[in-house]
Amino acid sequence: MIEIMICPMTEDSLDAVLAIESDSFPSPWSRPLFIGELNSDYSTPMVALDPDGVIVGYVCFMLVIDEGHILNVAVDQNSRGQGIGRLLVERVIIDCRIQGAEYVSLEVRPSNLPAISLYKQLGFIVTGRRKAYYENGEDAIMMEYIFSGHEGYNEAL
Repeated sequence: MIEIMICPMTEDSLDAVLAIESDSFPSPWSRPLFIGELNSDYSTPMVALDPDGVIVGYVCFMLVIDEGHILNVAVDQNSRGQGIGRLLVERVIIDCRIQGAEYVSLEVRPSNLPAISLYKQLGFIVTGRRKAYYENGEDAIMMEYIFSGHEGYNEAL
């Protein structure tokens, strides 16, 4: 696995982030949406940098009271399969734990089998389904990573 540094996303990061976003999703987030996340008191957008300082992935998550929620995560197509997505999600779990979250939630497409597999490996459990959640009518699988002291908790990290 290559050495990766995770650091805060900035407006200067957005061209690279938007390129990854548009390659990763059929209905990509817009620049104003990412700027909104950068300016939100609740959101924590981060980027993954390779040893040359190139952005190879990103994650946006929010923490409101005691709930962490992963809004968006993607890795550059040429950098997939190297553990970068795992590092980003692990960082969210650790940051949410430190800040007192009871759990971290997310939605994922049922067709995104690599992501579902990763989340399950990390200790996320399926908690439900949102019908026709995505723009193409595809459902979303709801998943949670629950910290200790709570029913169904996981201590994978």
